Amino acid sequence: MKTLVIAEKPSVGKEIARVLGANQKSKNYIEGKDYIVTWALGHLLGLKMPEDYKKEWATWDMESLPLIPPKMATKPLKNTGHQLKAIKQLANRKDVGSAVIATDAGREGELVARWILEYVHFNKPVKRLWISSQTDKAIKDGFKSLKPSKAYDYLYDSAIARSEADWLVGLNVTRALTVKYQDSLSAGRVQTPTLAMVRKQEEKIEKFVPETFFTVGVTTNGEKAQLVDGAKTKFSDRKDAEELANRLKTKAVTVTEVKEKQQVESAPLPFDLTELQREANKRYQFSAKKTLGLMQTLYERHKVLSYPRTDSKHLTTDMAATMKDRLHAIQGFDPERVKRALKNGGKTTNQGVYNNSKVTDHHGIIPTEERPRPEKMDNDELRIYRLVVERFLGLFLPAYKSAKYSYTLNVDGVNFRLQQEKILEIGWKQEAVAKSQTSYQKGEVLAKPSFTVDKHLTEAPGRLTEASLLQQMEKTGLGTPATRAEIIEKLISSDLMERNQNKLSVSPKGRQLLTLVNPALVTPDLTAKWEKSLEEIANGKLKKELFLKQIQSETIRLVKEIKTSNRNYTDHSLTNKTCPECGEKLKEKNGRDGKVLICSSATCSYRRRKDPKVSMHRCPQCHKKMEIHEGKNGAYFKCKYCNIAEKVGDKKNKKMSKHEEKKMLKKYSQPTEEVESPLALALKAAMEGSKE
Repeated sequence: MKTLVIAEKPSVGKEIARVLGANQKSKNYIEGKDYIVTWALGHLLGLKMPEDYKKEWATWDMESLPLIPPKMATKPLKNTGHQLKAIKQLANRKDVGSAVIATDAGREGELVARWILEYVHFNKPVKRLWISSQTDKAIKDGFKSLKPSKAYDYLYDSAIARSEADWLVGLNVTRALTVKYQDSLSAGRVQTPTLAMVRKQEEKIEKFVPETFFTVGVTTNGEKAQLVDGAKTKFSDRKDAEELANRLKTKAVTVTEVKEKQQVESAPLPFDLTELQREANKRYQFSAKKTLGLMQTLYERHKVLSYPRTDSKHLTTDMAATMKDRLHAIQGFDPERVKRALKNGGKTTNQGVYNNSKVTDHHGIIPTEERPRPEKMDNDELRIYRLVVERFLGLFLPAYKSAKYSYTLNVDGVNFRLQQEKILEIGWKQEAVAKSQTSYQKGEVLAKPSFTVDKHLTEAPGRLTEASLLQQMEKTGLGTPATRAEIIEKLISSDLMERNQNKLSVSPKGRQLLTLVNPALVTPDLTAKWEKSLEEIANGKLKKELFLKQIQSETIRLVKEIKTSNRNYTDHSLTNKTCPECGEKLKEKNGRDGKVLICSSATCSYRRRKDPKVSMHRCPQCHKKMEIHEGKNGAYFKCKYCNIAEKVGDKKNKKMSKHEEKKMLKKYSQPTEEVESPLALALKAAMEGSKE
């Protein structure tokens, strides 16, 4: 009998098939002597929509809310039905005697496979492959230690609970807000408090009033000591600061106290997903989504990175035996440090990194035993891989040791403090630079000190970046490492939040949403409570049925709040421009290809770009990219810098056919995306239906 193996993606399925010796390739699976390896394409099934339960629920109106199906069920997703059908045929084959779940080893991966197996009514034995890297060795070892799928039933319950809870709250609240205020307003238990965090930071900036103040310092041997006591340490009036400086400059400066404190700082633990996303955002301004995508490629295609979607920073004790192989793999990146680590037997200097109790589904992110091929990686992939390698190598280096000195300098009864740090052992901080500093003794009188008055201006708090937002989301328990990037992108694509040069801000629509949505959804408290419950379900400490009953009660309360609200809403996306086809006002929307204008009427399909499209065609004078404009005689290029115009495709003004014009437009411009997402179009159609 053969075993059916279900991977999450085709790329992973092909690698598993190769390792298992399956080589008979078909469109939807790969077959071998003992195994048939197939794959999902992410989720193949999703929870049914309201209209799938009751026809009358297809109409968006307040009377039908809240929508709470007696029992939730799944249905195939539209575009992947062919793959689901293929898996069903494989599962029903008489020579298939069992199955192995080989989807991503986590909550969502469990849901992907279990929903498929339930849909195809698979009633044969099922086992689970649980691995943290995609190397050949990891796959082989994983298949040697398969566990019965029942061992992961609680994890599956947690995944179902999360999915159904988000459906109940997200769908009902979004539908209630959309119907009440006649605009597509998306809300949810994670995305709304995330948006509120960004808005809270903006409010701090808006309320900030800059203040000027002055400080007095004393400089000796190029080092400055700051005033620490006396009547004031900061002065609002320069005259007061100068008066103190002038009084003290003729007095002796004596060292009255010397404090020394030695510090030992071990290398940081391996990255978890959120910390790596934050670091990549700080260093390279990568979005959280981009970083996760690069990590997935390093994990799946290059196989040089362990499983990325982890919230753990520790390693399991049995991994100590793999360190030498991992060091050998990365030798080309830092031969000197790797050589020293191997000379020490590949032992980590901080044994605290091995802690089974602090490893959840997966351990911290580290290099695999697979030797990297830098020539096969692009620059961004190399950047992420180097971050992981650098952090990993630190585990084998000595601790950073330093001595911190604090000197109290007394001048006519007024104290100043001078602080120094001297490196005793550079350890893992290879980039640390030792400074040339003068040591002082208690009772020493300093020679030729100088007093200065410095002007300062208080700085407004900065806008949140993705790095700082991820940190706040992690701190308050919003989302999981695997979903945080998706949440940020959803807020941006929904026109609720904007990203500008790595800084995040809330759009006018987003600001209004925060005043319209239920107060319980604005704070992270509700989500933190949910995540705690979901964790308890995964650990077998809470029944999913009890949790979902609480969610249903919460949904009823949230919808009632929206129904009885008396707040008003203004659509800030409306412009003063009118639609040339029906006369209604045009709305401004964000698109991947720039701003677009669409008609606000649900029955009108008029749309156009707000600004001209920039082509790849260069201006003959300034050589900058030219814009594409539409005129009476068709499309033409125009340089906004030189005002030079050219007929598309023919500099001699030869008249082109419509076919040639379209061909040239396609050649010189980038593809545009659909103006509105399918969800937005569905909302728009539903609102129009509710008016009739």
